[in-house]
Amino acid sequence: MASKTSSADQSQTVIDMAELAARIARRRAELGVTDADIPRNAGANRTESKKALLKAIKDVGGDW
Repeated sequence: MASKTSSADQSQTVIDMAELAARIARRRAELGVTDADIPRNAGANRTESKKALLKAIKDVGGDW
């Protein structure tokens, strides 16, 4: 879906997000990379509101 606030510049390449996700998944599979191989963000610079949101998610059993 195109942005309603910007117009497509014909000189720029449009990236199809579904195709990009598929290409990344294929490449990760080729390399044998799993989610466990990718480090999570340590969160050292999180705002208090973000920390509260993540705590609320965890409290209801979610795994962000």
